[in-house]
Order: sequence, then structure tokens, then C-alpha cells
Amino acid sequence: MDVLISGAGLAGTALAYWLRHHGFTPTVVERAPRVRAGGGVAGLRGEALDVLDRMALLERIQQLNTRPGGAARADRDGSPHHLQILRGELIGLLYEATRQEVEHILGDSIATVEQDADGVRVTFERGRPRRFALVAGADGLHSGIRSLVFGPREWFVPHLGIYTATFSLPLDLGLPAGRLPSMPGKAADILSMRNNAEAHAVLHFTSGPLAYDRDDVAQHKRIVAGQFAGEGGPIPRLLEEMSRAEDFFFDANAQVEMCHWSSGRVVLLGDAGYCAAQTSGLGASQALIGAYILAGELAVAGGEHAAAFAAYEREMRGFVAEHQQIGREDADRFFMGMPTQEAPDMIAAGTREMPRTHLVRLKDYAPSFAARWPP
Repeated sequence: MDVLISGAGLAGTALAYWLRHHGFTPTVVERAPRVRAGGGVAGLRGEALDVLDRMALLERIQQLNTRPGGAARADRDGSPHHLQILRGELIGLLYEATRQEVEHILGDSIATVEQDADGVRVTFERGRPRRFALVAGADGLHSGIRSLVFGPREWFVPHLGIYTATFSLPLDLGLPAGRLPSMPGKAADILSMRNNAEAHAVLHFTSGPLAYDRDDVAQHKRIVAGQFAGEGGPIPRLLEEMSRAEDFFFDANAQVEMCHWSSGRVVLLGDAGYCAAQTSGLGASQALIGAYILAGELAVAGGEHAAAFAAYEREMRGFVAEHQQIGREDADRFFMGMPTQEAPDMIAAGTREMPRTHLVRLKDYAPSFAARWPP
């Protein structure tokens, strides 16, 4: 079966990996001209590490771990249960594991989607029209597939009142790691990574929904600079470094709440269908687990998409609901002076241990599989 995946981010590349493993023929389309770098730090926990282990990537991820001191939190048996990695590096690893066997269409995007009994006709902004058996929207919080198939963004995306920007810093700034002095409605963190070999700044501010072109990085930088204008201490130096940063990332803290993640032959994955917000620190883990389960259920169902999509939702719903609750709670408490250095994700929202009542038990969809690294 030919499956079109919209988005070459974490969710999309992971889904391509597992679909190809199960014998499907995935194609990935990405609106950016290259596989994206940047995006801050991805926190990886629990079952997400199990997914990476099944991809034979866990050892490599541990080598790239950015947690302070280079250490991973470990369970009693010594296995890690919490790692951090730069999001762009994780996407790069997944891309390298799929690029030789998966078609990637870069610099293009889906314009229209027309479903019928036998498949989906897709037109592109630049390329020729094509037909696929299924389409997966893994194109993030601002998903174009979600808008085309399910309805406008405002139906599904509640804003949590916080915007976040992140970018790398030169090591010679001499700024200590941690949160900078309190500013009303604003926060700034300096994150030290890999035994102080790297540093990143994370800037946050409260605001209602803002209108901006999400492809206009210069505009994003102006928005952040305007919010922090007039602040003292190291803030002017951070803004100066931000103006030069090539890995700058900016976005809202928002969630995606939907009654269903599929419609006919189209299904949503990761932030496109169930974003928990950066404040949850769990988006990367959700994406990896969701990709593994979605591809596995399609394989178990023999490509019968209705049964597979229903099983995928049953497996993920409670897990996602819990993560979204964490995201809302941490957004409410974010400007209450929480520690940040061991933050599990870009938002640097704190270190509290999260209660787990809904666990995802990963099925052995392919118990005989022996992944290889490098591919």
C-alpha cells in the first residue's frame, strides 16, 4: 500500500520508518526545502525509549543525550527512562534511517485531498497529482492536512497563553545556566548541555493569540524582541544573539483537541492530531509511540484502514488525555518560578515527576525484526 505522509518532522519520519518495516510504501512530503533542524530539546521518556530501542537507535540517542552532566535518569535495572536530545538531531537520525528506502519530496506541500472508495487523490502545490491508498497528517500543530480534511484550525486548537522561542548561544557569553531574574509575564532560561559544551536560550512570554506568518523567521524575531524590549541584565545580549541565530524556533503553546483522529482514509499523528503543548514536555514521546502503534495496527489489520485507525485511537486515547492535562496544568503554573535546568522539552517547564495512570503497553507488532544501525 502506498501511504503519503505529510511532514518530515519527528512523527512523520518515525511513521515512515515503521511503515516501511511492515512492508508498506511510504512517501514523505515536506514543505521545507530540507529536513528541519532546530526546534529545541526533545524529552524522551518511558515507552518512547522502548520504541527507539526497537529501532536500534537507543544507544546512539544516549550518546547524544543533552541532560546536565551527560547522565540519563535510570530505572533500578540501570536502563534509562528519561533522555534529552536536540530535536533536529533526533529527526536527522530518523531521516538517515529511512532516506534510502523512502521517497522524500522536499519543498512541496499538499494542496487538495479527494477521497473515494479506492484511495485518495492528492494534488500538490508544485508536483503532479498522485494517488495513494492512505494519507497521514504528521505536519504538526499548524497541520495543513487537518485543515483540509477536518476543518479550520480554530475548531481544534485552544491557545494556552504562552509563546516560546529557542536558539543556541555561543559559549563565551559567560552566563550561568538557569532561569534569569523574574520579569512579569516573561521568562528567560539558559540551558547548559553536554557537560557545558553547548548552551541554548529559551524565551517565554504571555500573550493572547498573535497573527503572524509562520514562515517569516525575521518577523518572529521582531515579535520576541518587542516583547523583551526594555528589560535589563543579560536580556539585550540574548536578543542580540537571537538576531544572528540560524537555529531559531518560535511557536505558541497550544493543544489540539479532536473527537476523532481519522476521517475515511486520512489519519492524524502526533501534534497534528493531539498536541499536548510544549509545557507538557511529552510531545516527542507521543509522536514516537503514536507512529509505532499506527504503523503496527495497519500491519495487523492487513491495511484495512478503518479497523487499524480505530485500534490506534483505542491504544492512544487515555495516554494522550493524561499528557494534555499535564500540559494545561504546567501552562497555568509556568510563571511560578519553577526550576528549569533538567527540562524535558523545549519549554523547560520543570522537573516534577508525572503521575502515570494510563500506560501504553507496546505490542510486538514485529517480534522477529532486528533493526540495524547504520541502515
